[in-house]
Amino acid sequence: MNTTTLWHITGWEFAALAFAALLVGFSKTAVSGANTVSLAIFAAVLPARASTGVLLPVLIAGDVFAVLTYRRHAHWPTLLRLFPAVAAGVVAGTLYLMRADDAIVRTSIGAILLLMAAVTVWRRRRSAGTEPDPDAVTTRAGRVKARSYGVLGGFTTMVANAGGPVMSMYLLSAGFRKLGFLGTSAFFFLIVNLSKVPFSVGLGLIDGRSLLLDAALALFVVPGALLGTWAVSRINQRLFERLVIAATVVGAVQLLR
Repeated sequence: MNTTTLWHITGWEFAALAFAALLVGFSKTAVSGANTVSLAIFAAVLPARASTGVLLPVLIAGDVFAVLTYRRHAHWPTLLRLFPAVAAGVVAGTLYLMRADDAIVRTSIGAILLLMAAVTVWRRRRSAGTEPDPDAVTTRAGRVKARSYGVLGGFTTMVANAGGPVMSMYLLSAGFRKLGFLGTSAFFFLIVNLSKVPFSVGLGLIDGRSLLLDAALALFVVPGALLGTWAVSRINQRLFERLVIAATVVGAVQLLR
């Protein structure tokens, strides 16, 4: 990564990144998956490969706030069931990044965002009017589903930091209520994102200069996380999900152009 490009962003571009960082904090403590909009902003402002490395520490900052807020609600059996498959997906994503150039990564991010938007819409329509069964994850089919989502989540989070919608779909389909969902998701992404750091450093996506930019952007994660904590019991979830899906599609189309 040519990190000198990180020092040539304009004031408006930094403002866009700051807004994306604020949205990361909000999504981590209120509406998981909303940070796909942040992903689109980072990839639009920065080189596509560089954006994944700059965004990762910002996501980790948001994960820390989420863990501190919802740590008592995590469901560890689900986490332990997912991690082996996620690790395989992270390795696959790392191998992909070793071979893909910036243009391919940019296109991949756009395609992944479109896929995740479609998956989210499908999940909402399929689950409308039905009650998921939390015990289904212990069946053979449930274990296969956990492994499938785990691999896809690990790959998408390594390539594009876009594992949120994948894991949101899995946790909701497994029957998690809001607090259990947020607690399990918080620990999941903190552990997974921390495990990605050595891979990102090895690929040259994270270095001293990118971390300086991260230090500035992390300041904006704090108000976003506090806003999310305040809004989690008040927000109109259905309307916000629709706005997130629309913004994600717009961002994805922009990346594919």
